[in-house]
Amino acid sequence: MVIVVSRFRVPEGEQAAFRDDLERARESLAAQRGYLTGRIGRNVDDPELWVLTTEWAGPGAYRRALSSYDVKLTAVPTLSRAIDEPSAYEPVEPGVVLNTRETRSLG
Repeated sequence: MVIVVSRFRVPEGEQAAFRDDLERARESLAAQRGYLTGRIGRNVDDPELWVLTTEWAGPGAYRRALSSYDVKLTAVPTLSRAIDEPSAYEPVEPGVVLNTRETRSLG
């Protein structure tokens, strides 16, 4: 499984349109194979900061979703506005060794 966290800085005057665009992006991603769940949020202390979190069956599922024609048309333009920072995370489970270098399945 992989968790993807995309943060966005959106000026106040653009937020209504951005909210609609981000919901369309989430819906487009949700239609892809390997999508598990997703949520949109806005920071309570800094209302210009938004987040889209999604969970995927694995990194391959997420990467394939981004390659989908529908996602390229409906989600990528919005996702490209994300703050430039690492966004994919492995879940942390008790007793599991973290940050091991290994070839990961694309499936």
